[in-house]
Amino acid sequence: MNPKKIQALSTTLGFALFVAVGLTLFTAADKPTPLYKPAAPPQPLPESTLATVRQLNDAFVAVAERVRPAVVSIYSEKVIKMRRPESNFPFEEFFRYFGEQDNNTPRRRQQQPQQPQQREFKYHQGGMGSGIIIDTEGHILTNNHVVDNVDEIKITLTDKRSFDATIIGTDPKTDLAVIKIKGKVPVDLPIAELGDSDAVRIGDMVLAIGAPFGYPQTVTHGIISAKGRSTFSGSDNYEDFLQTDAAINPGNSGGPLVNLEGKVVGINSAIATRIGQFAGVGFAIPSNMAKSIWPTLAKGGKITRGMLGVNIQDITPDLKDQFKLTSTKGAIVSQVHKDSAADKAGVKVEDVIVRYNGKEVEDVRTLRNAVAATAPGTKVNLVILRDGKEKTLIAKLNELKAEEGEEEAKPADGETSAATLGVTVEALTADTAKQLGLDKNERGVVVREVEDESPAAVAGLRAGDFITEVDRETVTGPKDFRTALQKAKGKESILMLVKRDSASRFVIIKTKTAKD
Repeated sequence: MNPKKIQALSTTLGFALFVAVGLTLFTAADKPTPLYKPAAPPQPLPESTLATVRQLNDAFVAVAERVRPAVVSIYSEKVIKMRRPESNFPFEEFFRYFGEQDNNTPRRRQQQPQQPQQREFKYHQGGMGSGIIIDTEGHILTNNHVVDNVDEIKITLTDKRSFDATIIGTDPKTDLAVIKIKGKVPVDLPIAELGDSDAVRIGDMVLAIGAPFGYPQTVTHGIISAKGRSTFSGSDNYEDFLQTDAAINPGNSGGPLVNLEGKVVGINSAIATRIGQFAGVGFAIPSNMAKSIWPTLAKGGKITRGMLGVNIQDITPDLKDQFKLTSTKGAIVSQVHKDSAADKAGVKVEDVIVRYNGKEVEDVRTLRNAVAATAPGTKVNLVILRDGKEKTLIAKLNELKAEEGEEEAKPADGETSAATLGVTVEALTADTAKQLGLDKNERGVVVREVEDESPAAVAGLRAGDFITEVDRETVTGPKDFRTALQKAKGKESILMLVKRDSASRFVIIKTKTAKD
C-alpha cells in the first residue's frame, strides 16, 4: 500500500480512537460512580398500627365536628358613662381618663364661675370569651368572669350567626354563669352534652374548644394532667379543677373541655402562667359541678349551699402522729359551732371525718365542696374516727349564709424546731374576753407575749391567741397550762388547740428536743 495512504489511514484511525475515548470519558463524567450503595426504602408501617392511628385521628375529627357547632364566641361590652363640660376638644377627657394626656394637646381655659353645659360621654370596653349551648331554649353555660360587670353581650355561632344575649344567673363562688339568647331562639340550635367528670381518669385524652386571642372555633388537644386542683391559696371559692395540658389561652374561658366520646367534662376557666398565656397548665371546672349549678341559674334562682357548722383542717403527718391515725386522708374537726348541724349530730372536736354521704373524704377541699353542693335541710351520713374507732352520725345541714364565711380554718405559719417554747400566758379576764370577742366564761389561757423566733412564734402563735387545749387536755388557766407543759417535757412536739378570731385550729409547736 502506498505509504501516503497508510499515513492517512493511521491519522483517521487515531482521530476516531480519540473521539471514542473522549465520548467514553464524557459519559463516565456525566454518570459518576456512586460513593455508597443506596439504602433500601423503609418498610411500611404495619397495617394494625396504621389502623389504630387512623381511628384516633378520626376520633379527634368526629369529636370536633360534634361539639364545635354548640360552642359560641362571646363578645361583651362595658359602657362607661361620664358627664363632662363642653369642650372644643372632644377627646381631651378621653385621654385624661386613661392617663395619656398629650403635652401638645391644648388645655381647656379656666372655667368661668357659672356651671357649663354638661353632656354624656360613653366608652365601650370590649371583651371576649367562649360558651357552650346546653339546651334548645338558648341557654349558654360560661364563666362568671367572662360576663361579670358587663352591659352588652353578643354571641356568635360556628355558622357565623350572631345573637344578642342577656345574663340569666351567676355564681361567683364556682365561676359559673348562664346567659341566654334574646328574642326568638332558632329551632335548629345545636347543643352540647355534659358528661361525667367523676369518671375522668388522669391520662385521658381531651380536646379544648374556644376562641383564644379572638380566634373562634379553635380546637386544641392534650390529656387530663391531674384532678382535684385548687388554684388560689386561701380562696373561699369552691374549686375542684381538672388540670389539662391542652392549650388554653385568654378567650378560651367558658369553652368546653371534651372527652373522646364527644361529651363535655369540664368548662375551661383558668391557666397557671407567668407570661400571661398558655404554659402547659390549664384548669377546667368539672362538668358534674356545673350540672348541679346551671339548672338553678337558668331559672334565675339563687344558689344555696349546705353548712355543717365545723372548722376543719387537713391532716398533716405531724397531726397524724399526734392523733395516732393510720392515714392523712380525711378532715379533722378543730371547732364545732354551737347549735349547728354538726353540734346537733354529735360531732366533737378532734373527730376525723372520713366519709360524707358514702364518699371518701380526701381532705378539707373535698369535704367542703361536698357539703356546699348539698342542699340545706338535707340529712347526710357522716363517718368519723373517734379514739381510733369509726362512728356514723346523721346531720341535717343548715344553710350557709354569705356573711358567715366558710368552714375551713385558716392555716397557721410553718412549723420547725427551735430552742425554747417562748410563750407567756395569762388568765382570761372579762375585759380581755370583750377585747377578743370571747365569752368571759370560756376555759383557756390568753397568749400575752410570744418571743421572736421562738418555737411558738415559728408555729404561728401570736399575742391575743386563746389556748384551750394542750396535748388534747383542756386547760382552765395558767396553772393547768404549766402542768400540761410539764407533762410534755421530753416530747419533740406539743399539740395545742388555739382559737383566733372565733375560729379554732390545731397547732403543733416543736420543742428544743426536736431533731432538725
